[in-house]
Amino acid sequence: MNIFSEEHQIIQETVRDFAVEKLDKVAEKMDKEDYFPLELFREIGELGLLGPTIHPDYEGAGADYITQGIILEELSRISPAFALSVGAHSNLCLDNIFRNANEIQRQKYVPDLVTGKKVGCLALTEPNSGSDAMGLKTTAVEEGDFYILSGSKTFITNAPIGDIALIYAKTNPSAGGKGVTAFIMPMNTKGVTTGKPMEKMGMRGSLTGEIFLEDVAIPKENILGQVNNGRSVAMSGLAIERAVLAAISLGISKTALDISLKYSSERHQFGKPINEFQLIKEKIANMYTETQASHFLVYWALSEIETNHNANKESCASIMHASEKSTIHALDAIQILGGYGYMKEYKIEKFARDAKLLEIGAGTTEVRKIIIARELIKEIK
Repeated sequence: MNIFSEEHQIIQETVRDFAVEKLDKVAEKMDKEDYFPLELFREIGELGLLGPTIHPDYEGAGADYITQGIILEELSRISPAFALSVGAHSNLCLDNIFRNANEIQRQKYVPDLVTGKKVGCLALTEPNSGSDAMGLKTTAVEEGDFYILSGSKTFITNAPIGDIALIYAKTNPSAGGKGVTAFIMPMNTKGVTTGKPMEKMGMRGSLTGEIFLEDVAIPKENILGQVNNGRSVAMSGLAIERAVLAAISLGISKTALDISLKYSSERHQFGKPINEFQLIKEKIANMYTETQASHFLVYWALSEIETNHNANKESCASIMHASEKSTIHALDAIQILGGYGYMKEYKIEKFARDAKLLEIGAGTTEVRKIIIARELIKEIK
């Protein structure tokens, strides 16, 4: 069963060619040096791949979330780290801004993000607020035509190279989650600084960092949505984010399967290819079946998101399954390759390190399970 249209297949071939011909050449450098290839980021912007869900009036492709998933899947089959930075830019930042912005804000910020002239990031997480996203401590105090922001953000993908941040702060601290406001913040605003890129286990080359705010004056015209309505802005994007990022895990699983099949057919032990041994066949069979399940879950969730941006249980199910299985598949591929799998030359160890993040970011596996159960229980009441 093929759920992709002809247009989807064209995008898939375009991104696959780009990933194989260009991204693969720098993937090792990205992991080894924690290097982000900004020139390739700009190039996919020129190809129209950074704003797939944005209306053509703002330089976007006017496509759907399935298209965005395809882009991230194909990129992640070569470099999950590059796919992560693209996803943080195009979905977490750009798509959120576009859906919630007024016309003036769209005209001012969206085209440069779509074309890759500017790099975007989402700045929500803080040192003491991860899964409790609305428990943030950053404040925004009204002062004339501005809000003065003070606080810090951490684990922010693209922060070290970002130009535009979608940032959240408390405008009414006594109101809890109902007192949060979203702002569009140029990163070159006075009082904004960033720390050095954080050293990570995996997803190296996708630069992650901290953002520090010291009396940062943001004009009221940069409020995204309404004052004290930041929770709605954030929640409007969470299900979309999970469904889209699940495609990265899917790409990792498909690469793990490809590497396992190729190596097990070429590697001989006891006079025959190791893919003739029963336990190797079992790993390959499980890997294939679970990857196919991830494929249909991911693109089913993305199709649901297209008509319902709050398809929470669907998006959580897709990323929960795809992320958990991608970690297992990468580790199984290492096992199939044996000692060679542990060596950087065969690349699969990098995918194993990369895979784990998707069980943590965009809401942990544990949070996803709670959301799925809560939604199902609500439906029977």
